[in-house]
Amino acid sequence: MAKHVAGTDFHKQFTFSPAVLTEGGRIVWLAGAIALRDESGADLAGNFGGQIDAVFRAMDRQLKAVGGQLSDVVTMTVYVTDAANVPRLVEARRKFFPDGRYPASTLVADCAFALPGILVEVQGTAVIGDRLTDDAA
Repeated sequence: MAKHVAGTDFHKQFTFSPAVLTEGGRIVWLAGAIALRDESGADLAGNFGGQIDAVFRAMDRQLKAVGGQLSDVVTMTVYVTDAANVPRLVEARRKFFPDGRYPASTLVADCAFALPGILVEVQGTAVIGDRLTDDAA
């Protein structure tokens, strides 16, 4: 379904692909996801690590509800209030995309969000269907 273009060491270091080629499948447009509480109801306001983990888990649940999974995400835009949180974002992407096939990605820093306490929002696009081999295009 998706071929992740082999990137440079820079792409690998910051956990994103320079391009992802898809063919066929169903496209899922994910709204921007935020998380002020985790699955147990614990407050995540001001907790970047907790928020990004909860956001990726929520995206995975949304995709599973339509027959996909988080690894079907081919592109994402990540908005953060502080670029100092980028190392934690990189750590989370390594955790949630353990096969190293990262989405193509854009990062926007120094954002202001609609609700207080939000530190990160992630919007994505997934393609669900038969998988192609992951040879570099």
